Amino acid sequence: MSWYRNTVWFVKGLREYTRGGYESASKHFNPADVEVDVAGRSFLVTGANSGIGKATAKEIARRGGTVHLVCRNKERAEVAKEEIVTETGNQNIFLHIVDMSNPKEIWKFAEKFRNEHKLNVLINNAGCMVNNRELTEDGLEKNFATNTLGTYIMTTALLPLLEKAADARVITVSSGGMLVQKLNISDLQSGNGPFDGTMVYAQNKRQQVVLTEQWAKAHRNIHFSVMHPGWADTPAVRSSMPDFYERMKNSLRTEAQGADTVLWLAVSAEATKLPSGLFFQDRQPVPTHLPLAYTHSPPEDEQKLMEVLEEFSQKFKSISPG
Repeated sequence: MSWYRNTVWFVKGLREYTRGGYESASKHFNPADVEVDVAGRSFLVTGANSGIGKATAKEIARRGGTVHLVCRNKERAEVAKEEIVTETGNQNIFLHIVDMSNPKEIWKFAEKFRNEHKLNVLINNAGCMVNNRELTEDGLEKNFATNTLGTYIMTTALLPLLEKAADARVITVSSGGMLVQKLNISDLQSGNGPFDGTMVYAQNKRQQVVLTEQWAKAHRNIHFSVMHPGWADTPAVRSSMPDFYERMKNSLRTEAQGADTVLWLAVSAEATKLPSGLFFQDRQPVPTHLPLAYTHSPPEDEQKLMEVLEEFSQKFKSISPG
């Protein structure tokens, strides 16, 4: 059945996730949805120094928003910030250096940020696909630490700020790869059996979908969404999936095309007319499971994921510096 799921996902991707899929879908977009002025609204984008994160930050800046760039590499982040300011003329671009695989660092940043800034929209874009099993300094498997636990801590730590904001939104950048994965709470850090970085990443992305659905139920005055950007030509794809990149490079979306739905979810009035907690592709909600794929999870597994992540989160909060 896993062979079936992977084959169906890849065939679906060839049709929908490529540049051609975007160009076909975009014929039905309403340009006015994103032709908005967001001056006075504050946006935080993780993983904002390249790829979809930078493309999203740049488009928000063009529309007058205050943008907080959360990045791991200081040098690359400063180059990205300068590019955004130069191209958009928007001076309200702020840089924060945070390693999203380090939970103590995320807590320290979020607690300081809550005291110094307001926030209307959080965009969880940072992610990684490490193809060999690596542990962080805290003993966490690196993909899980960044993609799942990092996203969980950043979001929950900033919820008090978002709860106070007008038209608050949380958007998480997931992947269509999650369609081949059923939530597996028995091995969150991929310590059992052979390690497949692509499938570990896909499992993390399934976890992000579950997180979004659970948050949407618990926090009714914040609009949560999760999305698939399609297959885009980004530095992360080139470095993490070189074989895939070589095979698909002539069909990949641009970074701006990959970021389009993130931008739409972040700034358009139309996005929040749809229910909270949905999974989007090309500005449309789409199913989170393939037909006959048997990837649905029992509610108790989804609740267990939230409980385990909260336990991890509190453990690292208690030893957070400062």
